[in-house]
Amino acid sequence: MAFEVPALPYSHGALAAHGMCQETLELHHDKHHQAYVTALNGFVEKNDALKGKSLDEIVTMSHGKPDMAPVFNNAGQHWNHTLFWQNMSPTAGGKVPPALEKKLTEDFGSVDKFKEAFKAAAIGQFGSGWAWLVIGTDGKLKVAKTPNGSNPLATGEGKALLGIDVWEHSYYLDFRNRRPDYVQNWLDKIANYEFAASNMG
Repeated sequence: MAFEVPALPYSHGALAAHGMCQETLELHHDKHHQAYVTALNGFVEKNDALKGKSLDEIVTMSHGKPDMAPVFNNAGQHWNHTLFWQNMSPTAGGKVPPALEKKLTEDFGSVDKFKEAFKAAAIGQFGSGWAWLVIGTDGKLKVAKTPNGSNPLATGEGKALLGIDVWEHSYYLDFRNRRPDYVQNWLDKIANYEFAASNMG
């Protein structure tokens, strides 16, 4: 069964009032994400070892293997974007549920200190990539960053709760080259902390 781009959990224009315009979502979801899925399905079709495998299995089995780099890049980006759309909300942006606030305060010192660490990772990721809030196997929350299409599933850094795309196509129409402004706006107005909290356990 071929992989598919999941439908957005809100309309293409739903985040426009919060700093992510309709055109950004149309290009990012309908074109960029679709291109990764189309390429991934092409690789699966030609490779019997990939047939019948879940997306998680393909990401982990292709990670770190130079001959499977194109498979990993497209599988990783499909995985990343599937989470990314759920990591945003026109209604939950910026509101941190009590359970997550307590955990962020325990592990980072405060919600603001978490945001500082997350923003530093997102800005400090040279070129294309992602920044993540993950819960490690030790039960502690931490911030991670990955280049290009990589992710915490591949690196084994823990379970991703929140991920922000810092490829330029995710913010250039709205923020031009101002990545720090995009990241701050995302943390304050768009990030779906309710989704992150529900995946913590």
